[in-house]
Amino acid sequence: METQDLELDLFLTAVYRLSGFDFRKYMKSSILRRVENRLRLEGLKNITQLTEQVVHHEVYLKKVLDDFSINVTEMFRDPSFFLSFREKVIPRLKELPEIRIWHAGCSSGEEAYSMAILLEEEGIGHKAKIYATDMNEKILEKAQKGIIPLSKMKTYTKNYMQAGGIKAFSEYYHSDHQFAYFKEGLLDRIVFAQHNLVTDVSFNEFHIIICRNVLIYFNLELQYNVIELFQESLGTNGFLGLGSKEALRLDAHPGFEEFDIYNKIYQKKAES
Repeated sequence: METQDLELDLFLTAVYRLSGFDFRKYMKSSILRRVENRLRLEGLKNITQLTEQVVHHEVYLKKVLDDFSINVTEMFRDPSFFLSFREKVIPRLKELPEIRIWHAGCSSGEEAYSMAILLEEEGIGHKAKIYATDMNEKILEKAQKGIIPLSKMKTYTKNYMQAGGIKAFSEYYHSDHQFAYFKEGLLDRIVFAQHNLVTDVSFNEFHIIICRNVLIYFNLELQYNVIELFQESLGTNGFLGLGSKEALRLDAHPGFEEFDIYNKIYQKKAES
């Protein structure tokens, strides 16, 4: 096991030196599963052999970076979160002249689309700008297109209704026999950009930050650093939404307070 740990450390250092993407503070168990899967796919015996391939062949580096990008998402995932946001947070936002929202770790964009729909229905879409970021450029290219396999829309429609949707979900897209295509007006409110939570700094001041089911892949030190980044990036009384399997330790981050603990929504305190 010690040999494997050393191999993994050297491998992650090589990936960082070659790409600038630092996975050394990700959960080792999560990273190891992805590495072992890549070993099986390539028919390699150990991590050292994979390190050699990554160092000498750029195509292997690209494969590994894709392996490490977490792309699990869906529209209106955990509908109670979006329902709570609609009922409890939106009334606060209606008082603002403009609204800036950051979806960090947006993957293929489904939660950013969901937010755009929710804001539109609540009459504040016109004054909102959604910044959706991810470390994976390839998945961002997909997100910008606003195209969803039609096979997913039944689940997404159910989520939308449970999240308090007030229209026919089909009003937001047109479809063919294979895909659903979201309307351009909806996508116009979203700016997709590359951003790495591990190494990049704050790039704006936001009223809302949504980062759901990303922190579970980070170790405790990196989780702390990312929450501090979010606190720095939020304006006073701004809101932070985390995933259903995540929680914010208020003793470690006293700048936040619980807003809706069941749905993992926190609020940044006013500075005393």
